[in-house]
Amino acid sequence: MTTPHNAQAVVSRGAKLARDAAQAADLRAYQTHPDVIALRVERVRVQVDRLCWAGIMLGLAFTMTNVQTFAAAGSSAWSLPWLAAWLLDPTVSVVLLAILRAEQVTARYQVRTGPWVRRAKWFTLTATYVMNTWASYAAGSVAGVVLHSVPPLVVFAAAEAVTDLRDKLTDAVHAAFTDATRHATPPTPSTDDPTPSMACTQDTAGVHERPRRTSAGEYLARARHALQPGIRITPAWVRQVTGCSRGLSSRLAAALNAEVDQRTNSDGDTVPGPGARP
Repeated sequence: MTTPHNAQAVVSRGAKLARDAAQAADLRAYQTHPDVIALRVERVRVQVDRLCWAGIMLGLAFTMTNVQTFAAAGSSAWSLPWLAAWLLDPTVSVVLLAILRAEQVTARYQVRTGPWVRRAKWFTLTATYVMNTWASYAAGSVAGVVLHSVPPLVVFAAAEAVTDLRDKLTDAVHAAFTDATRHATPPTPSTDDPTPSMACTQDTAGVHERPRRTSAGEYLARARHALQPGIRITPAWVRQVTGCSRGLSSRLAAALNAEVDQRTNSDGDTVPGPGARP
């Protein structure tokens, strides 16, 4: 026989489960939101940059002492040739660091650089390696060659890997944004003015429902409406027709291009814009 106390306990457990389910749904909505994913990827990008730069700087500091010994060629300490020898490795390293710093930005926005950029990077890395290992090769010291080869090769590997990692992290943000917008449903506009209590509910309901902020889905809908046949979808065009930010425009352009490619593959020919008539 069910007593009022037992019934109240069942209702309390049911209410608790409902609250837990609502909290889990809110948490899942935040975790899968493209802006949250972009923030997490950006944090990982910062960590990767700091670690790679730390390794590169330590490796270049090690090579600087070896190159100074190689360039001084037995000159007495604090003499002019001995002091000038300290400038040889920084001359090469500063150019390498400038190239890596520029690639950090170009990889962030996936801009292709010219062939001379890669040639300059390879030349500076090769020059650093040769100056570090020349004395060991001349002396026939295998241990010296191995010891002085490790730091330049690590710097070379890090310089090549960090650029590709930045590019793939940007692809991860674009993929998350494209997947989220593909499965998102368009928001239903409300005809009633929100009361203060409704405004508080909107503030805590989710990222898409925050007042006085245009969501990514709305920007994407504007871009879809403005898309016409023959238009090349670029971040600059998206910014022009929607007024969104520079960082969001690249993700919107990637999402639109993915939609156009998907429709083209399914229909077999070019997809007309939203304003065109069949």
